[in-house]
Amino acid sequence: MRNCSIVLGARKPTPGPSLKGRGKWLLLLITVLLATIATSSLATNPPSFQGEARVRSGEGSAATEGWVGDSLSCDTFTILFTGDILLDRGVRHYLEHGGMHRVIPDETADFLRSADVVVGNLECPATNVHAPAFKRFVFRGDPQWLDSLRTYGFTHLNLANNHSVDQGRQGLRDTRLNVLKAGLIPFGADSTMQAAAMPLPLCEGRGGAPVYLLASNRLPLESFAYLPDRESVSQEPFDSLVNRVKTIKMADSTAIVIVNLHWGAEHTLQPMAQQRLEAHALIEAGADAVIGHHTHTLQSNERYKGKPIYYSIGNFIFDQQKPLNTRACVVRLRITHNKIVADAIPIRIDHCAPHICRN
Repeated sequence: MRNCSIVLGARKPTPGPSLKGRGKWLLLLITVLLATIATSSLATNPPSFQGEARVRSGEGSAATEGWVGDSLSCDTFTILFTGDILLDRGVRHYLEHGGMHRVIPDETADFLRSADVVVGNLECPATNVHAPAFKRFVFRGDPQWLDSLRTYGFTHLNLANNHSVDQGRQGLRDTRLNVLKAGLIPFGADSTMQAAAMPLPLCEGRGGAPVYLLASNRLPLESFAYLPDRESVSQEPFDSLVNRVKTIKMADSTAIVIVNLHWGAEHTLQPMAQQRLEAHALIEAGADAVIGHHTHTLQSNERYKGKPIYYSIGNFIFDQQKPLNTRACVVRLRITHNKIVADAIPIRIDHCAPHICRN
């Protein structure tokens, strides 16, 4: 345990030819009817995770063992959220010369294993596919290291970030499959944009309120075309994300919704004004907690309408050595019945390894 001090323009569409007479009113009537049907469907059908990455009871082998949602009691459990996990560049050196033990100290591993669910942001593809994107920073981790992440306590890996696509769509898909093979649950990426954006149930119908996790990358993707019908990370418009939160709450007002965002300006200590507006909008829509990363720094946090917002929790396993980049935290959510108690455990990163701080 370390001693460290951490304070915690869209273009308007070209108008088409006008409709006259009966045709115009018929078209308006059909539009209203379709909108009514769609709204009714959203209000009555509970959210479900329909992507390929969903691990269902009885499907798969090692992947099924990692699906904690099927065995958790929703009455009382603990979730940990860590920041960025890099399995390349400087971290690769330690992994190749000593394994995961070099970058996850024993005390940190014990802390991770103490939780029911541990969510990390995987800041690189984990694949043997070599198809580097045309960009400045391109990462690729070895799939074998995913098994070690599970051994050290991780249960879920967020792929909704700007580096998951560093080895193209094939690398993204292969990473999802490799995460599953390692007995972990990938989320925030899938075979289509719609599937990637679906809520992930962490716990459903087992003694308490259901708990859902939503992930979204709010950053542009370099050298990666927006093709929503193909392998994608969750990157839907913000209004759609807000509507997903509302849909869950409409289906079950007791549901707990946690939103995990990859956003912000790198190497800054305060969120941008737009981020504050968006975080507040998510809380107003029904989100119970908002947790962010990407900036590689520990940013400010706040409570809005009684709900916790952590704008950026910083790095976790990473090779950046500037003091600004070595201060971070792990967010702990204790869920009891339909309530959340949130706190942040400060960490300091030394030679890529996160150490829990005493103060």
